[in-house]
Amino acid sequence: MRNIVVATHGHCFDGLCSAVMFTRLMRHMHPGEDLSFTYRAMGYGPGSNGVDPALLVGEDNAILDFRFSSSPKLTWYFDHHVSAFPLPDDRSTYDARVKATGDDGARRMFHDGTYGSCTKLIADIGRERFGLDTSESAELVRWADMIDSANFPNAEMAVERAEPVLQLMTVVEHRGGDAFLQEMIPRLLNEPLEKVARDKQIQEAYAPLAAQQHEFVDLVKQHAKVVGKVVAVDLSSVVVDVAAKFVTYALWPDSAYSIVLSRSNTKCKLSIGYNPWSKIPRTHNIASICERHGGGGHPVVGAISLPADQVERAQKLTAEIAAELDS
Repeated sequence: MRNIVVATHGHCFDGLCSAVMFTRLMRHMHPGEDLSFTYRAMGYGPGSNGVDPALLVGEDNAILDFRFSSSPKLTWYFDHHVSAFPLPDDRSTYDARVKATGDDGARRMFHDGTYGSCTKLIADIGRERFGLDTSESAELVRWADMIDSANFPNAEMAVERAEPVLQLMTVVEHRGGDAFLQEMIPRLLNEPLEKVARDKQIQEAYAPLAAQQHEFVDLVKQHAKVVGKVVAVDLSSVVVDVAAKFVTYALWPDSAYSIVLSRSNTKCKLSIGYNPWSKIPRTHNIASICERHGGGGHPVVGAISLPADQVERAQKLTAEIAAELDS
């Protein structure tokens, strides 16, 4: 039995799909071998710099769609976040390991910040370097790339979530911990994505979340403040477990950026993004802004987490970043 630990971005559709694609790759590379997979959902939070090395207990240990770890136990790495290397030595360690394996098929670590999703990165590397047949996963890759890169035809599609796959995405964002991954990944390996999304279990889980989505839209309308080309929303007065994406872009289509401050029982979170449908050119690297405050992400979207009791600091930071984005 070959034990494989997969630490992937939890509560994230791309993190889920990345684990599915990586599992396909490992099955392809070890045909006929008895493989056992343990999936771990990783999350960002105050003071969190990556995966705890104590979790990497497999013969193969992979980190997907999440921050790099310099642990010698790490054997596979795939990510597309430009802020993947939070510690000073992380990037040099990654580069050294890539150089040590050369380019002859032994390479096991891949980072490319130009990709819209980690799922597509794994699919492309798997196909081009290892001969993986990705045809069965075409829809999985298409949806993961659309969702994680916000490449929707319009903001309304992302907000209304009429498509079953977007409803599955919503369930993943709320329930996507270890147990959910352990159950859902085998299903997505064996069943079409659309069939899984339409399953009674997923639809029943989505129903109350749809109602919360409508309530969230109302909260955004009540608490939003337009700062030039930025929409800043302070929801710190209520507890919000997951802040729905793209709502500000649908409500204020002429805006260029949004900042949503939300508060859960465990943290305050600033979700910052560039409106992909805006006619105003992007002039700020959001990942760089977030990294200055312990967060990270991509040039067009990122997040910062603070302790739940630091609401005033989070509010001040929201105002400061809104002013910076409007400059």
